[in-house]
Amino acid sequence: MARVPISNMPKTAAIDDAQPISWILARAFDDDPMMRWFFPEDTSREAALGRYFATIFVRQYVHHGVCERTDAAAAFWVPAEAQAKAVPDAETIQELQNILGDRARLFGAAVEKAAEHAPREPHWSLAVIGADPVARGQGQGAALLRSGLAKADAAGAPVHLESSKPSNLPFYEHFGFAVREEVRLPGEGPVLWTMWREPRHRPAEARRGE
Repeated sequence: MARVPISNMPKTAAIDDAQPISWILARAFDDDPMMRWFFPEDTSREAALGRYFATIFVRQYVHHGVCERTDAAAAFWVPAEAQAKAVPDAETIQELQNILGDRARLFGAAVEKAAEHAPREPHWSLAVIGADPVARGQGQGAALLRSGLAKADAAGAPVHLESSKPSNLPFYEHFGFAVREEVRLPGEGPVLWTMWREPRHRPAEARRGE
């Protein structure tokens, strides 16, 4: 039987995509140091991560972000004008606490620590990006990264991201990001690297105003 090719063409993610996206990201983040810190049990991590990503996608990012997917990857972006809206409400926080169980306190402390180092100037955020390991090397994540960065560049906006996986840093640097800070998360947590990318092109409106 011929193998069906996996498409790496970005497309807008809708709320009906929650299940496939959540499992793609659960597999993508299984070896992520921060997610392994939040979900230390090997036997339950994939299911817990699936619930975690489904929750933040359905309750936050699909409504207030720019969410795209391929056949085997997904990315959630937050434009500058949506930063204040794309934060979890009380019900979302409670749902995440239920998923995290006894790690909820560490999660809350990590979120607060990261927030202390968040940029103050207007920017786009790359909140989540990941590809299923079975499709790595096929350009799935790169296609989504290019798509989102093109949108941020069109808006003339810099982009901020955070990563706890050191092997990912060269990948982001290839696309113009530079490390801003190394942040040690509380409770003997992993290191979080904050990264920043200036826009490559100014918007047409700015050029016309010169």
